Amino acid sequence: METNRRSIAKALSWRMIATLITSSLVYILTGKGEFAATVGLADTAIKFLIYFAHERAWNRISYGREQKQPEYII
Repeated sequence: METNRRSIAKALSWRMIATLITSSLVYILTGKGEFAATVGLADTAIKFLIYFAHERAWNRISYGREQKQPEYII
């Protein structure tokens, strides 16, 4: 199971990349830098919280995880 700290680090690194993509796309479509930055920051704040909750929820689900085998059997 991952720690909260690791989930936060993963969410932050992904959101930095995603913010650049969103802001760039909005700038390309509108040509307005301030608007692009505002949309990028709002998008980041909302999606960061949703991503963190999603990660923590998946940590509680055993689907697709290999079960740890004991080191020895008596």
